[in-house]
Amino acid sequence: MPVSLSRQIAFEVLRRVEAEGAYASDLLHTELKASVKPTDAALATELTMGVLRWRRLLDFLLERALKKPVERLDLPVALALQLGAYQLRFLEKIPPRAAVNESVELVKMARKTSAASLVNAVLRKIATQAHSPAEEFLPPDIVRAERLAILHSHPTWMVERWLSRLGESQAVALLEANNRAPRLSCAPNDASRREDVMRGLEQAGMRVVPGQLLKAAFAVSGGSPTRTEEFRRGLFSIQDEASQAIPLLLGVRPAERVLDLCAAPGGKTSALVRAAGNTGFVVATDRHAHRLRATQMQFKRLGLGGPHLLELDATQPLPFRGDFDRILVDAPCTGTGTLARHPEIRWRLRPEQLAQSREQQSRMLTMALARLAQGGRLVYSTCSIEPEENEGVIAEILNNLPSIRRLPSSEAARTLAPSVSPGTDSSTLFTPDGDFRTLPPAYHADGFFAALLEKA
Repeated sequence: MPVSLSRQIAFEVLRRVEAEGAYASDLLHTELKASVKPTDAALATELTMGVLRWRRLLDFLLERALKKPVERLDLPVALALQLGAYQLRFLEKIPPRAAVNESVELVKMARKTSAASLVNAVLRKIATQAHSPAEEFLPPDIVRAERLAILHSHPTWMVERWLSRLGESQAVALLEANNRAPRLSCAPNDASRREDVMRGLEQAGMRVVPGQLLKAAFAVSGGSPTRTEEFRRGLFSIQDEASQAIPLLLGVRPAERVLDLCAAPGGKTSALVRAAGNTGFVVATDRHAHRLRATQMQFKRLGLGGPHLLELDATQPLPFRGDFDRILVDAPCTGTGTLARHPEIRWRLRPEQLAQSREQQSRMLTMALARLAQGGRLVYSTCSIEPEENEGVIAEILNNLPSIRRLPSSEAARTLAPSVSPGTDSSTLFTPDGDFRTLPPAYHADGFFAALLEKA
């Protein structure tokens, strides 16, 4: 029997994620062309992201039947088993026979015919247990962190950190949020046309609801907004609400000099360009030329007068003669606040990488502050929820640079207040120290951190 297009796409995307270190969201964006039916696109996305989110639990269940680690299997065989197990346990509308048979066909398609009988036997056994709670299969003496890590499909070391820092209730809420499909949030290019854009998307058959964090934002479901005329015309961009909030924290005013380090792919930069206006001067930099080209394409789609683009390494002294009134350092990070959107990160990340990230982030921030004008404001942000990359970096900088101060919480909250949704108290988004923070369980947004700094 032929394998459905949706399963073929999911299988190939998962293979490339594992073999090439690619990101599933990027690959799906490339694979799901307009010629792919919406139903096939939706199932391919569900299968790909579902397997990546639930990989550890799926492997735990599979290994009970295999009697050996999944990692010892050839990659195509492991992927076929994971895809089948995910459908059997999580997708009730798919007949078990279809889930098993198409997984068998996938290994044949991958020229692993000798494994077809193994895949068939293992998945048939999984099918008989599909409605049994996974907790029934855990050893009775399993420790708390390991139990939660298996049931919620995360690395044990990550769960141990969150239990220690957040407590069990908040840690479990975070684990659960990481395993839900993220909210598809959008930012209008022109806030005054927001209602028109929302109506256009509704007429295209999508469900559109207001944002929960920002009054200009909205969220869509029930279709692919990138296939709409409104998206092609540059009337909106897809961007998480917490990410949308970061450039607003700078409080950019017309005619100011603005620097956006690590700017690609340009979502935050576009907000800075709009705020600076025709009289402003905006420079956007990135270390990789291909990412700057993507930024340029983004500005072309939006119809905005683009910033000055510059390829550079932000850990080295910045090659500017003048200083900047506003600087955004949206630093490269481990991305632990985006595990629902990028589930593969949880399987790639190692604890020692936190220290490596912190060293790079501290260097970037130091270089950026050297180019901040007196009285100017800098926002340091990450999509990480780990203290080493956030509070730890800021504490080090404040200790080494006495001329830099952190904006107090009340002042930081006032900066964002005009932009938050009705009924939202902007002060609840800031810590007592004045840092902006979101966690995935709240507002259906990614986990972001931002510190607002000024130079005396």
